[in-house]
Amino acid sequence: MRILFTAAPGYGLMLPIVPLVWAARAAGHEVLVATTAEMTDVGARAGLPMVDVFPQHDVWAELLRGIGSDGESPVLERLAAAKGLSEEYQKASQAGNPFGLFTLTMTEGTIDAGRAFGPDLVVHTTDHVAGRLVAAALGLPVLEVGNRISWSSRDADFRAKTEFYGDDEITLALRAKLDIPDGPPRVFARIDPRAPSMGGLAADEPDPQDGIPWWPMRFVPFNGGAVVPEWALRRPERPRVGVTLGTVVPIMTGTSNLSVVIEALGGMDVEVILAAGKTDLADLGPLPANVHSVGFLPLSAFLPTASLMVHHGGSGTTAAPLHYAVPQLVLPAFADNPMSAQRVVDRGVGLSHDPATADVATVRAMAERLLTEPAFRTAAREVSEEMATQPSPHSVIERTIALINQ
Repeated sequence: MRILFTAAPGYGLMLPIVPLVWAARAAGHEVLVATTAEMTDVGARAGLPMVDVFPQHDVWAELLRGIGSDGESPVLERLAAAKGLSEEYQKASQAGNPFGLFTLTMTEGTIDAGRAFGPDLVVHTTDHVAGRLVAAALGLPVLEVGNRISWSSRDADFRAKTEFYGDDEITLALRAKLDIPDGPPRVFARIDPRAPSMGGLAADEPDPQDGIPWWPMRFVPFNGGAVVPEWALRRPERPRVGVTLGTVVPIMTGTSNLSVVIEALGGMDVEVILAAGKTDLADLGPLPANVHSVGFLPLSAFLPTASLMVHHGGSGTTAAPLHYAVPQLVLPAFADNPMSAQRVVDRGVGLSHDPATADVATVRAMAERLLTEPAFRTAAREVSEEMATQPSPHSVIERTIALINQ
């Protein structure tokens, strides 16, 4: 079988489905992943066949540049005008709607790639409308995959605020321009990858609105590949604490929050692993002796030997410590970060604090609680064990293919 996977071009938006793509390929199916920008290289390094559906333009970089300039990106604006979609672009920009911009820029290329590849099935992430539109354009069945630990379109409160499966002005304009038939594609199942005690499923459930079945699936973390350093394989002599703000937060808000965290942890008897990627750390000054800056290092390289993870609340960054039974301190930034933080607090696997009001004493006190009070580690272990009992990506692929072949 030939399977087209589609996802938006952000680390936290595409990387969660990589294990599912691996499962399909390992089962002998032909796969192709349609995305754009830096994610094409990231996916290729993960051993996946990729296609860039918006080549020669870094939509992710343009999106971030636009957010930094009142939502306007001259490059994207010119491209939208060339496609006769200026009005839709302006509305998406003014509303701060990155997913609308992904839909505008990626749908046509994804349809073209789909026609060339000839898939039997489209697998798209819930937040990537281009995948839904390509399936409708090509008349293909869909497996929809949730890629968040923070929310799912299954959630009643989410549904109450969002008409997620209807057509907005952008999708209506694209349907007309690209001659996409009206109506949704044939979705035979939707995936919720969360543990049941964190909003997920213990067993299959029909969607209360359209009857489409929801399936549970185990979250398998993928943060990229790396040569694992020798120190990461050893249990440290003192508690190991990971720190990251992801790839977007430093661009948007700088390193002021990171400065507070580093000063707080620098005064504790812990080993700090600062995974700051490409972030410029010059403003932090000299790092404390117990802080090791490792640039980009996948969280899964050191989480098995960690005692605490301090982070911004990105969905993938929240889910990975759950897999490894590591308590968390979440300083949520924006987007769905506060939702991730709330789930962490509600389940008792960690603590959270508004980064705008977090000071050194507060962060240090919260970190000490998470390292010394056994309830947090116990709760994290419970969730990890719960996740391990959920269906694997491989079993979801097998079930999917069996249904299509009926």
